[in-house]
Amino acid sequence: MRQRLIRLGIMAALLAGAAGPALAQLGLPAVGQTLGGAVDRLRGTMDEAASMVVRPLEDLGALADLRLQRLDDFVRRNRGTVAMDANGSPARAHELLLLDPDPAAITLAEKSGYRLMEQGDLEGLGVGFARLKTPAGVSLPEATRALQKLLPAKTVTADQIHFPSGQTAPAAGSSSMPSPRGGTVGLIDGGVRPDARLSAQAGFAIGAPRPNQHAQSIASLLGGAGVAHVFAADVYGADPAGGNALAIAKALGWMAAQRVPVVSISLVGPANPLLERAVAAAQARGMFVVAAVGNDGAASPLSYPASYRGVVAVTGVDGKGRVLFEAGRASHLDYAAPGADMTAVGLSGRVALRGTSFAAPLVAARLAAYSSGALAALDREAVGAGARTGRGIVCNACRKGI
Repeated sequence: MRQRLIRLGIMAALLAGAAGPALAQLGLPAVGQTLGGAVDRLRGTMDEAASMVVRPLEDLGALADLRLQRLDDFVRRNRGTVAMDANGSPARAHELLLLDPDPAAITLAEKSGYRLMEQGDLEGLGVGFARLKTPAGVSLPEATRALQKLLPAKTVTADQIHFPSGQTAPAAGSSSMPSPRGGTVGLIDGGVRPDARLSAQAGFAIGAPRPNQHAQSIASLLGGAGVAHVFAADVYGADPAGGNALAIAKALGWMAAQRVPVVSISLVGPANPLLERAVAAAQARGMFVVAAVGNDGAASPLSYPASYRGVVAVTGVDGKGRVLFEAGRASHLDYAAPGADMTAVGLSGRVALRGTSFAAPLVAARLAAYSSGALAALDREAVGAGARTGRGIVCNACRKGI
């Protein structure tokens, strides 16, 4: 009982200090922070969350409790736009995704009260989908079960939301920089500011791409790690339900159409059939998909897209080579890279970083630089292989973005 009270006390202090959903993961900013307008009012800004440096909790149970509280609070604050799916994961409210739709399936769904909102193929991937509005007055889990029963041969899924997995705070200082190595990396996150490395940027949510602190910090790290060209996909925009699976899948399709060889995704959420298909289709076209394992602790559910087959799953280490206490988990682990004791240039100056979000792009940078035989070359660089670091730590000197 005493341990439980301690956990709840920690949670209450954190949640009160960060206005609820500003703590997306262990004090990490929630989806869409600093995106302006309604999103800022609903969730608080990333800059506000960044003013606090939250020390890792020393209790895995508290981390798990905090995750559940964060998700509940996020749904409550975005009621009408976000709802819990049948597995207790936040998803777009009143919407379902149908994979590989055909005219007969669409007609049957419409006769049962579902309305077709969008239908098409993911650009560059050849994966068909339909987006359906659920019948009025029916909960998302009930609508999902009913449509699946109506179309037993089809795959029906909620459009779950994915969250950033890192935090920032004002900082100063410097560290050694690796030599520029070139290569091209795609970044699926929020928007970033144009610079010499940004080859193209596209939006896959409401409104034009909007720079946010999380994405801007990752772009800075890619520059510091020597990446020559960046393609950025904003899956949040001004959408309170941004970061959803369909937006990420569309972003992957756009990356494939642009022939981007390596894509970094520092977002985490539950398994989603459409996104899984999109990842597999991108991989079949030769793309490396790199993803962070998240920051909800070792007791958290598996993180996706890091857990999809063939995705390069990345955890983070601090300046002493220790795996971050709050690092989440995936079905497999490939590499570790710096995730703390590092800095980047954010929206308004240099910031300190912590989270597996910032490890994933460093692994992506190395894969892009090595190009031919990339995984073998990365394995040769990796040191300290083990159960908690995968094949080992890479890019250990990459601790300062530019």
